[in-house]
Amino acid sequence: MTSTLRTLTVPLDVESSSGGLPSFLVRDDVLCWSRREAGLVGYGELTRFNATGPDRFLEADIWWRHLIIEAEITDLVEVPGTGPVAFGSFAFSKTSPHVSRLILPELVIGIRDSVAWATQLTFDDAPLTEATVLASVDRWLTEPEPNGDSPETGGPDVGLSPDAIAADGSAGHLSRGSLTEADWMQAVSNGVEEIRAGKLEKLVLARDVVANLPQGVNAAEVLRQLAARYRECWTYGVDGLVGATPEMLIQVEGRTAQARVLAGTLDRRDADGMDGSPMEYAERVLAGSEKQRHEHEIAIDSLTRQLAPFSEAMNSHSEPFILELPNVWHLASDVKAELADIEGHVPTCLALINALHPTAAVCGTPTLVAGALIRKLEHLDRGPYAGPVGWLDAAGNGEWGIALRGAVIEDANTVRLYAGCGIVEGSVPEAELAETWAKFRPMLEALGIKR
Repeated sequence: MTSTLRTLTVPLDVESSSGGLPSFLVRDDVLCWSRREAGLVGYGELTRFNATGPDRFLEADIWWRHLIIEAEITDLVEVPGTGPVAFGSFAFSKTSPHVSRLILPELVIGIRDSVAWATQLTFDDAPLTEATVLASVDRWLTEPEPNGDSPETGGPDVGLSPDAIAADGSAGHLSRGSLTEADWMQAVSNGVEEIRAGKLEKLVLARDVVANLPQGVNAAEVLRQLAARYRECWTYGVDGLVGATPEMLIQVEGRTAQARVLAGTLDRRDADGMDGSPMEYAERVLAGSEKQRHEHEIAIDSLTRQLAPFSEAMNSHSEPFILELPNVWHLASDVKAELADIEGHVPTCLALINALHPTAAVCGTPTLVAGALIRKLEHLDRGPYAGPVGWLDAAGNGEWGIALRGAVIEDANTVRLYAGCGIVEGSVPEAELAETWAKFRPMLEALGIKR
């Protein structure tokens, strides 16, 4: 056994599918990041780094750089996501006791632009060859999952156990989270009062609900369904945190950084029975709303202002576009920046995250005022909800979304779902509550729960 990390990446013959990563790659215990026909999955756990507090991103960055600086890396593919890769999930709040983590798996399988590969990672002195990598792939993809299901057949379909079907035909039931609906709407009203008093410009308030599934939680099936239904989102699974986020906090490839900012939401069900096409309705009601556009401008300004010191050039859409998802429409803007060489180094993913998080899209503005008000009004610890989730490699590439449209698997039968809304002066509590239910919908559908 050695303290030096050794990795070998080899090409792999894996055909992608229209539903994200091939379904046989996804297991209940997997680390997952996918969008459309590309992504990464990790198997096993070689080591991990845990942190809490305000310096969690920088401490993780130091740990990662120390780990890879002496690593023996052989990469026969050399695209972003090859070589050593760590998957991560970070707490939303610097005051949260929730443990942020970077996890280094034993095996990573990746697909990008129809190129597939496998990376074996080890601290052992045993030989690393193409044969050992392919043997590791075969072992992880053929051995039974922790729940006893075979990877070839997958786990049981969510909601198909006759004994687990509720009276309404769903696979489980919901119970209240930290606040009742009435109490949460009162929190929204209180937030609006603070905004009207001039104490802040925007506030993001979240709420939670608890899903109880008698037949058990099948994380692999949840990830498969999210990847297939929400192809424009990034489907993630890290240590019991699962979801499909439409918002990219920061994506780094070489010296190019990109982000997707969302603020402004419209439930697609609201278009039922309205004049014109659904997209015409979205253009009229969402893009034509002063409230929604104001909320979006705050989010864009927040990100670009924080990213500017690390960039030598930056551009974004002059007008937001409408992102169409199965459950909602969003006002969205993409931001692209060329990273500056600062004292001989291009900033790392985690250094950028440290500067960017939390953005106005998930916290509010001013950040310190909004953060304090969140702690006062929400009556919950967000844990990893709305925190950064994603991956990074040894070359400095990485993708970090904001953990939205997701949930935390708390035990074999319990899942806690989170959703939040941007609150501005014109916010109406009843409308904001309805928006949270629209945002819960992806996870509820994936869990087989009807509402």
